[in-house]
Amino acid sequence: MLGKKLSRREFLKISSAAAALAASGANINSILRAAPLLQDKVNIVFGGWGATAEDNGVQAAIKVFQEENANISVEWQITPSAADYMQQLLTNFAAGTAPDTSFIVADAYETLRVNGQLMDITDRIKNDELLGKADYFIQPQESARCADSEGHWHGIGSCWVSPHIYYNADILAEAGVTPPGFKDDEIWDWDTFVANAKKLTVDANGKHPDEEGFDPENIQRWAIDWPLWWIPIASAVHSNGGEFITADGKIGLDSPEALEAMQRLSDLIYVHHVAPRSAALSDLGMTNTQMIDSGRLAMGVDGSWALSWMNPSLLKVKMGTGALPKMKKPAAIMQAHFHSVISSTQHPEEAWQWVRFLATPFYQTQFCKIGLWLPSQTALTTEDGLKTWITEGVHPANYSQFVTDYLPKYGVAPRIPSGYIEADANFITPAFQALAAGTPAAEAMTEAVKQANDVIAAAQKK
Repeated sequence: MLGKKLSRREFLKISSAAAALAASGANINSILRAAPLLQDKVNIVFGGWGATAEDNGVQAAIKVFQEENANISVEWQITPSAADYMQQLLTNFAAGTAPDTSFIVADAYETLRVNGQLMDITDRIKNDELLGKADYFIQPQESARCADSEGHWHGIGSCWVSPHIYYNADILAEAGVTPPGFKDDEIWDWDTFVANAKKLTVDANGKHPDEEGFDPENIQRWAIDWPLWWIPIASAVHSNGGEFITADGKIGLDSPEALEAMQRLSDLIYVHHVAPRSAALSDLGMTNTQMIDSGRLAMGVDGSWALSWMNPSLLKVKMGTGALPKMKKPAAIMQAHFHSVISSTQHPEEAWQWVRFLATPFYQTQFCKIGLWLPSQTALTTEDGLKTWITEGVHPANYSQFVTDYLPKYGVAPRIPSGYIEADANFITPAFQALAAGTPAAEAMTEAVKQANDVIAAAQKK
């Protein structure tokens, strides 16, 4: 640590080394000039979560960073799940043992900012020759998620992720269904989506929904799995003209547009019989990836991050990707975790240097290559930039269009308000679970949203 006192063992080690070098004829002044470096190296603790891919990527970044910054070492502390890590981080905040830098989940970013637990990095970004360029990040989405109402930044988005459709191309071809894509004339409207979903859904007798004798309790292949958690739900809400988070920082899931969108998602399961209930997936003991690969599912809505394990090189079937169907307009939530300097760090400049490095092309590109991330830097969306990360065998042929055409026009980056963590845990997530179980959207959401917004309003008054 910077300015730390040397222990007796360290002192003796340096003294012995110096004596040996002096005896060999080395310049003692050079030795003395080098000795302080041993005590001036700053250790930065970096906390986060992830599996093998994230661990390998961070370890690779640490190696390069430390080669470029000999006076800084980075200690990586990884936890498998985001939920477990954030609970641990909150505990560390209370105990005064928080790391210097950290992953921050999107729905906790504003809460931690308001609580003063994230360092203001606005001036550092503005004065940075690379990150400070007006066109460095994809805008306006980056500022929308990072900057508060006064334009202050307390973190930098790690990347972008966003949901889309994954599909078994052979099943769609056999059913005579033209696959969805990312260009405007390739995006299905909702009626086309439902009609195609019925063509793709088959019971054990080979019948489709709406055909006489169709058995909804004995479906052999479902058309679509649309998970009912906040990112896929909020994408549908925005597509129907609603808002997940309103302009005044409240949850907007009780508007007529939002309720209609959520009811449409529920109807895929309980009215149209083209999507499985959560219990059906549990009974099968299969992931959506396994179901697509085995032919039990024609299409799945999942995040772009799923491409790292649901890509052509890892599946037996021919897999393709396309945009979510549109209700009133195309829309997909853009989100990702942040990289932030924790305000309690004793080494703000060194911590900033590490967080800055995490926002450079080297770090982001390695995760984009494996299908885990989408870029948030404009240089990676250019023709030359795409060549640095689009990977044959991982990214389908049309995937660059998702980044270059679709998301710049239709991506939505909501800023999640302070107090959301408590509001979501106590009210919104239970309401989503009720929706998934078949409770009508208005019944499941209306009162829950009111109670959640009361929590958010109280948090915003602090």
